[in-house]
Amino acid sequence: FKSFSGGVLEAFLQRTTDKTWKSLLFGMVSTTFMQSSSLVSVLTISFLSAGLIGLAQGIGIIFGSNLGTTTGAWLVAGFGLKVDIAAYAMPMLVFGAILMFQKDSPKVQGGGYILIGLGFLFLGIAYMKEGFESAGGQIDLSQYAIGGFKGLLVYTGIGIAATVIMQSSHATLILTITALAAGQVTYENALALAIGSNVGTTVTAVIGALNANIAGRRLAAAHLIFNLLTGAIAILFIKQFAQVVDYVSELVGIAADNYTLKFAVFHTLFNLVGVVLMLPAISFLVRFLEKVLREKVEEPDVARPLFLNDASLEFPDTALQVIIRETTHLAYNAFEILAHGLNLHREDVTADRKLEEVVEQANEPMELNVDDLYVRRVKPLYSAIVEFASHAERNMNPDQVNQLNQLKLANWELVSAVKAMKELQVNIDRFSGSDNRYVVHEYSRIRLQIAEVLRVLFRFDREGTLVNQLELLQGVKLEMEQEDIVANGALDKLIRKERITPDMATSLMNDSAYAYDIQNDLIHAAERVLAGVIASAEDIERMDEEINRKLVERRDQVTARIREEEEAIDRLDETAGGLR
Repeated sequence: FKSFSGGVLEAFLQRTTDKTWKSLLFGMVSTTFMQSSSLVSVLTISFLSAGLIGLAQGIGIIFGSNLGTTTGAWLVAGFGLKVDIAAYAMPMLVFGAILMFQKDSPKVQGGGYILIGLGFLFLGIAYMKEGFESAGGQIDLSQYAIGGFKGLLVYTGIGIAATVIMQSSHATLILTITALAAGQVTYENALALAIGSNVGTTVTAVIGALNANIAGRRLAAAHLIFNLLTGAIAILFIKQFAQVVDYVSELVGIAADNYTLKFAVFHTLFNLVGVVLMLPAISFLVRFLEKVLREKVEEPDVARPLFLNDASLEFPDTALQVIIRETTHLAYNAFEILAHGLNLHREDVTADRKLEEVVEQANEPMELNVDDLYVRRVKPLYSAIVEFASHAERNMNPDQVNQLNQLKLANWELVSAVKAMKELQVNIDRFSGSDNRYVVHEYSRIRLQIAEVLRVLFRFDREGTLVNQLELLQGVKLEMEQEDIVANGALDKLIRKERITPDMATSLMNDSAYAYDIQNDLIHAAERVLAGVIASAEDIERMDEEINRKLVERRDQVTARIREEEEAIDRLDETAGGLR
């Protein structure tokens, strides 16, 4: 199904889980189609770990999947035991095998896997049915039946164990129904097996959450709590449930001795009761889990990935979203280093104060080792992203691989910006306190340019839609190119008038290039991340062409800016006349 969907399921999930009733319905429908609550659970954990849905929506999907899995019991009890489904199995297996080898078309290949899966499912049901019927003449398993409350607990335990071993509550239900139809299991013990299968299926979710982040673990805990409470209610009120099953069965025309259909009624009933009781308590459950399972605060010494998890690797679209979020995490760590490299605090950059005033007042060098910060705050995340991306690529189609490559480039550009800051920071500290007003002015201008880019990029949440953000990036890039032209003109004038020493001039030329690279890397990284959500590489190329065209149109504005910068230098000349 994953091969066939090609990301459709993931996209559908994001659109249909914004409300509790929608997430509940999604869980029911998806489990009904896939006949696997385990797959839905792991998929939900991966989405929650990626931060694409909230915990409340994830819990709603889990509740819905429990209701959806009851359809399996109805299909087997109402259809599988009355028709020779083995006759349908062989054609499915033959055509499924043919389609499975069509590797050129993932969707056709996915259809082959679906046919093979259904074929083996039908064949398995038929073989189990025949096996129990033939064994019934030689071995009477019903002699091991245990009555009363003791039997209820023992067979619930057997149901849990069987589901944990087979990793499928659906398989346990099929075994139970076929054994019940053959008279090998009593009706009371079969009900206990159904309760056990519900509890046992949580193990798959727990295993899926082992490599997930704290959000995934909370969802697995919610799944476990829900199924344990539902199972406990079913055990405590088993007699009342049995009476309601008899009443409902009589109401809909199910014969009193048709235990397989009555079993399906019971399985649906106790799951429905569990959902009805727990649904109003979702908000309380979310608060409880967030209080009990707290996220570890990131160690100040070494950064660790917050979103990367193995549960997302099987779902390419989810893996891409996980990488986008981890890239954002890396960007914030890089932002901290870049801001401090400019001798600015993060809150100064993101606040509403005029940056010119902030830069002018912050001339004291910060005690900062960029190399050390890179090793502790950036490199661990970058390495983890690269490793995760190499594993995720195996399951991706060409379009997804292209998007993945763009994200890898974005991470590389963030790392490059930090490394460029290492070179730039030395001279910022060296010349910001210089007696030469001209070089101080130029380094203040360099710091201001980088700070302005940082402010724009890290206040994106105030800029509306992603399209608005991409348009804003165009303006930032245009301004950066314009400032670079202005800087070159100002630097030439300082050199001609011998306002700075040759050593200062060399440093300024090099550091202007580093500053340009930092800004360019940050802007391109932001573009690639945003393009991964709403645009393609071609869109970025078109934006670049548009920016170049606007640069030509704004030649007059650039000329005016150069004149302003020259006037600023002249004013410095006037104020520094006594020193000269």
